[in-house]
Amino acid sequence: MGKGSGYGKVILFGEHFVVHGVPGIVSATDAATDAEVKKTASGITIKDERKGSKGYAEEKKLQQIESIERMLKSMNMSTDTAMSIWLGGNLPGFSGLGASAASSVAIARAIAQEFNLKFSDERINEIAYEAEKAYAGNPSGIDNTAATFGGLLWFKKNMTGGPDTFEKISIQKPVEIIIASTGIVANTKAMVEGVAQRKKANPQKYDPLFKQAEAVAVTGRKALLDFDLKKVGELMNENHRLLQEIGVSCKELDHLVEVARNQGALGAKLTGGGGGGCMTALTPGKELQDKVASAIEKEGFQVLRTKIGVQKL
Repeated sequence: MGKGSGYGKVILFGEHFVVHGVPGIVSATDAATDAEVKKTASGITIKDERKGSKGYAEEKKLQQIESIERMLKSMNMSTDTAMSIWLGGNLPGFSGLGASAASSVAIARAIAQEFNLKFSDERINEIAYEAEKAYAGNPSGIDNTAATFGGLLWFKKNMTGGPDTFEKISIQKPVEIIIASTGIVANTKAMVEGVAQRKKANPQKYDPLFKQAEAVAVTGRKALLDFDLKKVGELMNENHRLLQEIGVSCKELDHLVEVARNQGALGAKLTGGGGGGCMTALTPGKELQDKVASAIEKEGFQVLRTKIGVQKL
């Protein structure tokens, strides 16, 4: 039996903007997806025991099947390869946590182990990127990179077809955050396509917003390196405003952001594709993390307490 794991992720700066070559910052979380793969006589079976938003696994089922086919092709294996796949772990199946990328990395690692394929992390990352196309259409690559390598990463998509740029960012210590789910299963592919269409139709509005997003990411990197968490929070708030401007937030996300800020979070923003999915809030220290999480849970939303800057599963 082959086994593998992939980190969950939270984007601190740059979702949607990274698809168009703007740099972004992503962190692995201390929650992960685990996969087990076993050779069988015929067909591919998937048993998904991840906890998450109601309907997440069902909503993503067809995309998941396509992702596995893409993965096998990228591995130079037949799409008729027979195997059973089990998914579990402590990463919930919320939209916005990089659940699809984490599962792609975990499955790729488990297949490689079961079929005795000696793949480097860099190769696993390439395979997971191909798999992510089933979920995101034109993925930035930021999710699968975080899911593969962990840590806190500075990421920039190469818009000319060459390798993407990513660099590890070292901070003093992992920092507590919360991630709250709206309960809405978001369609990342549709959200990415919508931004691209609006940007093309209205460059006068969108080009300045994308320049502002780049400035936020650059300043955010310095704030993280300086461990200036107050500044990081302020920049997260600014990033959320920009995401509202490009039309990817929704009333549920804005409400969760407002609750988190009112409870003392240093900053809060949507994370991931938007249109539902999740928000994240910077809540350094267990006491503040619990305070913000509890307030959101009292309103009936699911919350993940986790940390950014986690280096190892």
